[in-house]
Amino acid sequence: MPRPEEELIAILKKHGVDFAASLPCEKIKTLLEMVNRDFFHVPLTREEEGVGICAGAALSGRKPAMFVQSSGIGNMINALLSLTAFYELPLAIFVSRRGIYKEKIEAQVPMGQRLPDILTGAGISWSEINSRVDFVIVDRELSQVFRKGSVHAFLMSPEVWEKSECGVQSSAFGVQSSDVVPRPSSVVHHPFRATLTRYDIIKIIAPYLDGKVVVSNLGWPSKELYAVKHQPSNFYMLGSMGMATPIGLGMALTSSKEIVVIDGDGSLLMNPGTLATAASLAPRNLTIIAIDNGAYGSTGNQPTLAASCVDLEAVARGFGFRNTVKVASEEEIVAVMKKEREGLTFIHALAVPGNKDVPNIPIHHLEIKKQVQDYLKT
Repeated sequence: MPRPEEELIAILKKHGVDFAASLPCEKIKTLLEMVNRDFFHVPLTREEEGVGICAGAALSGRKPAMFVQSSGIGNMINALLSLTAFYELPLAIFVSRRGIYKEKIEAQVPMGQRLPDILTGAGISWSEINSRVDFVIVDRELSQVFRKGSVHAFLMSPEVWEKSECGVQSSAFGVQSSDVVPRPSSVVHHPFRATLTRYDIIKIIAPYLDGKVVVSNLGWPSKELYAVKHQPSNFYMLGSMGMATPIGLGMALTSSKEIVVIDGDGSLLMNPGTLATAASLAPRNLTIIAIDNGAYGSTGNQPTLAASCVDLEAVARGFGFRNTVKVASEEEIVAVMKKEREGLTFIHALAVPGNKDVPNIPIHHLEIKKQVQDYLKT
């Protein structure tokens, strides 16, 4: 008789799950080892980035599943509602439900107990999986997730795995000490003086975006991109701040198309761990253009920490990016856009605050999704 982990994996394969992302939980460590072995798997730094990465994978036609601890749901709610559910993208979430069965850590209890109410209040469907008998629920609900493009959370009690023994070598999962090689920094700091606005920079890079999939940060950046360079391959974000780079990363991992992310300093500071995830996976077809104007441009130009103490290029290098560059002038931007890519690239474009007075994007969000999905299929 198969172990419960093997039985669940078989159900996932039956329904075509082909992309997985996770954060660890001791209660499902054997399951996670098997997920790492049997699927394309992305280890995450934070649950919220996983929502964005899985959204990018779903846009490329993949069937994603996330594996998280119950406490992690609290880090995902906004992205689940304003990104995954809003664009009607499929996502199966397998939640190791702590705080309800032989729990030794008291801090796990509040979230574990209230999780069903939280999900219900958010309008996210969920099912309790209290024994392997309940795997029939997983079998039934997964078909709906991928047919309807919906989100469903499976709340898995630790009791499900209680008598299962690990059959996977621990070395098959995780980072070995020999894998980590310190890299000397090659960032050369020059005096840069920003004179261009974000709109100016988008106009400069626009001719180099032809035929590329472009993920644009929410708010004014997306509106400005639409005004300057609309194309069906543009994914305009309308919500979920901090998700531009994760979405682009998910696309790059699941598509052969060249992916360009137009991100901002405020957005990157919200989910900086995604840079570490991107650097570790290093998709060669991903370029991140961080337009850094030192301000939250869509909410009134309040200053970000990039305006005073954070060098985003140094951050990217510190997280493991090998190809980074800082630019501020039109000549520098043109030169880097013309340069042949050498794999995963981070372009730190310095700008001054300010938004161009452009109209809202007149395309329905589901049409935006469809156009990008159609382009990714070609």
